Amino acid sequence: QVQLVESGGGLVQAGGSLRLSCAASGRTVSTYTVGWFRQAPGKEREFVATIIRSIGNSYYAESVKGRFTISRDNAKNTVYLQMNTLKPEDTAVYYCAAGEGGVVTTVPAYDYWGQGTQVTVSS
Repeated sequence: QVQLVESGGGLVQAGGSLRLSCAASGRTVSTYTVGWFRQAPGKEREFVATIIRSIGNSYYAESVKGRFTISRDNAKNTVYLQMNTLKPEDTAVYYCAAGEGGVVTTVPAYDYWGQGTQVTVSS
């Protein structure tokens, strides 16, 4: 099993940047595919980005492509989500999740979830 703890959320103006961290414990994070999802009030949880276990390929939702970057630091057992040029529609609770298989852009592919961190972008 792996335990995940997100941090780095906060309040930022439109156009600003934040970096979210997902610290893993219990197992090496590179043995999992780790994704970031977000959920706004009244909406379903949606895929944001993922980094594939071992090989490290990354994939993004169209809405964040070119603005967000996912990365992994194996030495720190942490996955990051660098978010630039933030927009008010990026406001949500952001979750990191770890899994070992399945369609990596979907919630069922992930078995372990963090508690979430709030990101609020003001206009």
